[in-house]
Amino acid sequence: MSFLSKIFGEPLPSVTASELFEKIKTDKKLFLLDVRQPEEYVNSHITGSKLIPLGDLKNQLHKLPKDRTIACICASGSRSTSAARFLVDQGYTVINLKSGMMSWKMAKFPVEKGK
Repeated sequence: MSFLSKIFGEPLPSVTASELFEKIKTDKKLFLLDVRQPEEYVNSHITGSKLIPLGDLKNQLHKLPKDRTIACICASGSRSTSAARFLVDQGYTVINLKSGMMSWKMAKFPVEKGK
């Protein structure tokens, strides 16, 4: 383990919006976890994603599947990175959406509104 890995942890697997879009089409077991706040989620989210705000994640682990890859999503990639790091430490298999919903919307991929 390198010095930087000891300080910051191992790099997280992350994907671009295009890579996640393709993965959603091919991996039916992929679990989409949105860690934003409810008002952000209602405004727009990736179809099929489940909302668990970052602040509630520790108390909601029982809602997450251990046998599926979890794709963490937020607005810009910052909160989802924190969520992904936490989940990896808990033994989950995780990928993180680089630049979050910002990149998803810029790529003009579909979003859903409402709960």
